Amino acid sequence: MKINNRRYTGNKYKLMTWIKNLILANCPQHEIFFDVFGGTGVVTAEMLDVMSSAIINDFLYSNEVCYKAFFSRAEYNQQKLQQFTDKITAIDKFSLSDNYVSLNYGDKYFDYNDAKLIGYIREEIQNAYNFGALNEKEFNILLASLLYSFDRCANTVGHYDAYIKKQPTSDFQFELIEPIQTNANVKIYRTDSNKLVRKISADIAFVDPPYNSRQYSRFYHVMENIVKWNKPTLTGTAMKPPLENMSDYCKVNAPIVFEDLINHLQARYIVCTYNNTYDSKSSSSRNKITLEQIKKILDNRGKTKIFEKMHSRFNAGKTDNVNHKEILFITEVRF
Repeated sequence: MKINNRRYTGNKYKLMTWIKNLILANCPQHEIFFDVFGGTGVVTAEMLDVMSSAIINDFLYSNEVCYKAFFSRAEYNQQKLQQFTDKITAIDKFSLSDNYVSLNYGDKYFDYNDAKLIGYIREEIQNAYNFGALNEKEFNILLASLLYSFDRCANTVGHYDAYIKKQPTSDFQFELIEPIQTNANVKIYRTDSNKLVRKISADIAFVDPPYNSRQYSRFYHVMENIVKWNKPTLTGTAMKPPLENMSDYCKVNAPIVFEDLINHLQARYIVCTYNNTYDSKSSSSRNKITLEQIKKILDNRGKTKIFEKMHSRFNAGKTDNVNHKEILFITEVRF
């Protein structure tokens, strides 16, 4: 599986040809690329062939694991990973005992027997790493492979805010991801973006914050929980862990934190994406920052160009997709 083979709200993969061409045409100096809100990592992945180095950041543990799996240049043993996969493939999931995943997510987010196998694999990965049978790169590859594999069969609409109220189908298959081979140096962070921009300098800063009230730590709590493997008590119909990593970009003070971030970015060019859901019928989809606020904040940093493209977006069924646009701002920063 490749880095784009994952369902994720706001994923820019289908827009990357358009975005990349605009960046190259409008940002002549582009040695160092800073992906401030990395998400799945597809933007960084698509830009690596034209950059000498990249910096990628996200506050989710599950995304950090995937970055290390795909981007880290550390050595790993492919034969060892394949042997692990062969071992997993041969297991009879029906004979497995209950575990944390099956007890909490079975017949909810996953088929019950698939959930037993997912929990079993997660425990096997952890044990192998704890006993030194896997190095860190191999550990992250297997863990990312598990996430990508169960995401394919999850009983959801593409996120984990809730599961579909029907019996899940049994179609989980463990498959290895394909790490990206690159000569570019990629630095990986999992921290508050507003703090990180004060320490990082780059030629291009790519900014794609959440904008609306959908908290990504809650949207992807199942992935976060399985990656961290602390096994907390889960509550509610959606089986969620205690609150953590709640972003200010999904709250009413989003314009303030966005302006703070833009004002402290140390880059020649700021590339910012935005979509026009600020007038959405759904309160959770409605943007916390308006188009006019984005323009004003970016204009204060330098000369800004605006590009638009019609693009269908994530839709949970409450908002029409008619006339939906993806908007790209490119600001040449004044020094």
